[in-house]
Amino acid sequence: MKMAKNERQENILRLIREMDISTQEELVSELLSRGLAVTQATVSRDIKDLGIIKVTLPSGGTKYSVLDRTGDIAPGRLLSVFSQSVIRSEPAMHLVVIRTLPGMAQAAASALDSIRLQDVIGTIAGDDTVFVATPSPECATALCQTIKDMNFGSQQE
Repeated sequence: MKMAKNERQENILRLIREMDISTQEELVSELLSRGLAVTQATVSRDIKDLGIIKVTLPSGGTKYSVLDRTGDIAPGRLLSVFSQSVIRSEPAMHLVVIRTLPGMAQAAASALDSIRLQDVIGTIAGDDTVFVATPSPECATALCQTIKDMNFGSQQE
């Protein structure tokens, strides 16, 4: 059945919150199995509009995750601030060290805090470096991969 964009996006958010979905094909399949007529192109646009990102799990797998909104700031803007300021990231035991453009660490840390990724316990920012605390070395490694994926390879070294 054809539905309004708002209703379709609500269904997408519900599915991603309830299930571990790792590909657009899986998401389209789940929506179709619930009787919702969607195309992959439409789902792809909805993923971008909704600020949905793919995160790497400590086990090495991936899944889509819904970004929380902070006030009136759209998730897409948060991702843009973060991805444009990050140069590289690397794990250091339970920490992730993120290098940013000069003067951008606090903006990147604020964006990362606002995104509210599951394995981020907290952040500390200087001028061009952010330290991110995670629950385990595996979570730190997974978070580094998520950060690389969020940056779409644009500035990663």
